[in-house]
Amino acid sequence: MSAQTVLGEALVAALKAHAGVARVVTAVFDAPPVRAARPYAEVAEALLTDWSTKDMAGREGRITIVLRDAGERPVRLRVLAGEVDAAVEALPRDLGEGWRIASLVPVRSRIVREGEGLWAGTNEYRVRMLRMQ
Repeated sequence: MSAQTVLGEALVAALKAHAGVARVVTAVFDAPPVRAARPYAEVAEALLTDWSTKDMAGREGRITIVLRDAGERPVRLRVLAGEVDAAVEALPRDLGEGWRIASLVPVRSRIVREGEGLWAGTNEYRVRMLRMQ
């Protein structure tokens, strides 16, 4: 499996397993949903580049978790963004298929209005991974 696939599956599983996320969202998606009830979370496709060493394959990149909610104010979304941070920080370092996270650092988060009563939040992280085989 590719680093991208292994990482994406691990993120979806971590968000679904984290009580603070799972009790609030209607679903966690690995791609933009065609139809979904808010609030929901989406693990966006990671942007990965080569980060290899002489003897190990490696990837460095950005991962983004997108949160969508509805309401007059983004109060619930702010709390949910914090829960997503906790879920991502708790991600196991061994992802499977030999891939291991070397570092995972929050880069930025943002909440924006999408329309009348609609909100989107993004949590972005820098990840560095090595294949240990």
